[in-house]
Amino acid sequence: MKINSVIISAALITIVFTVVATPKVIAHHSFNSEFEADLEGQVEGVVRRVVWANPHIHYFVEMALPDGSSEMWSLDPPGNLASYRRENWTRETIQEGDIVSATGNLGRNGTKKLYALCITLESGRQIGRCVTPSSETEVTADPTIDYTIKTNDYDVDISGFWTSRYKFRVTVDDFEPSPMPHTPESSAIYASRQYGDDPALRCTPVGLPRLFGSPYAMQVVDAGTHYLMIYLQENAPRWVYMNDREPLVDQPLSTMGFSIGHWEDRTLVIETSYLLPAWLDGSGYAMSGGDDTRIVERWTIAEDGLSIDRTMTIHDALYTQPLVRTRGSQRGDDQELLESPACDSTSFYSEMLERGDLETLIQNSMQE
Repeated sequence: MKINSVIISAALITIVFTVVATPKVIAHHSFNSEFEADLEGQVEGVVRRVVWANPHIHYFVEMALPDGSSEMWSLDPPGNLASYRRENWTRETIQEGDIVSATGNLGRNGTKKLYALCITLESGRQIGRCVTPSSETEVTADPTIDYTIKTNDYDVDISGFWTSRYKFRVTVDDFEPSPMPHTPESSAIYASRQYGDDPALRCTPVGLPRLFGSPYAMQVVDAGTHYLMIYLQENAPRWVYMNDREPLVDQPLSTMGFSIGHWEDRTLVIETSYLLPAWLDGSGYAMSGGDDTRIVERWTIAEDGLSIDRTMTIHDALYTQPLVRTRGSQRGDDQELLESPACDSTSFYSEMLERGDLETLIQNSMQE
């Protein structure tokens, strides 16, 4: 279907009044504060900017008006990146310059934003709640499959609670070899770092490899096909697959990556790939991520089972040699297994405001 070339004017947006908001609308966690449940409309125009981020994405669409002027509208579809993935809706599905048409609920107080329940692309493809409902209404599990978890009879049992202050050192300039085996590119990136660049200050999850050096505790669960590791820093989960599982064809990059493991006597060997670009440590050494980064960990469990010597080797195209970080863990009392307090970036943004750098930070974030 080709989208009608006549762009709908903001003044002529179809308004539909309903008595009761449908369940699929009110599922959005901030819907009532941003949108009108009883006011529906349609927006059509050219995509000028895409913000692809979790938990919600935004498409900024320029809509032409009959008098020759234009207005910028924000299309805010419900859901998150995980739900879009099930619909084969990716960053590339809608790009700058595309023409789209969307229907949904209008923003409160006349704001130029639309809770885009259904988006129609130039190709005629539709995405959103008009294609995939917000929730399942029937049982879709296969009755012939055993979904229960069965633990493994490994020679070494690492399940349980571990503290990580054993052999701890601050995760800054803690790599071997030293000095860092820079390439010209990594050296230039490191030299350009300024205050405020560290994503951890903005409460962005640090993921691997920084989390490996954290003094926070972790809990390990044998989940049958994999180990589930819960790191108390950032309350971050990690899956280490022990069943030769392969990554998906379109495996996304993430802060924790995709990890597979196997046992070599008393040593658990974990190889991780599909990592997002990140910082290697708190001093600002860069990590490429993607195809240019591979991490191998070796967790050697003591004979008495009370401690682990952990070694991480980072293979990254930004450096002329592999980088090695060492840490340790030991058994502890699970009474320390407390949820980590939520990260609060207030102090960071307050300091950026006092420095006069907040506007620059916002502009740089918009460009990303």
